[in-house]
Amino acid sequence: MGEFLPDYLIREQAAVGALVAFGVLRVIGAMLAYERGWRISLVGKCFVAAAVLYCLPQVFDLLTHMVGSRAAGAELEGKAAGCAIALFCAPILGHRLGFE
Repeated sequence: MGEFLPDYLIREQAAVGALVAFGVLRVIGAMLAYERGWRISLVGKCFVAAAVLYCLPQVFDLLTHMVGSRAAGAELEGKAAGCAIALFCAPILGHRLGFE
């Protein structure tokens, strides 16, 4: 599928998917942590680890298929950018909502 779509579309789709998924899950995680009395720093570390695991298949693709990995590189860039933005902005939203 990567040969039919330009890199910027693959990158944008991966970024938006990661942004929505990790943004929503991070706020829900903050709500659960607040309810149960967990430390919010532990929740943040768990979501950083989850983001690394989320990007790991594309890293593996890049390392094993160096020649035909144009789509994997674009998808990795998008996922990493979306995760970074979500994990930066979600604590701000959680703080505004009173969970952190």
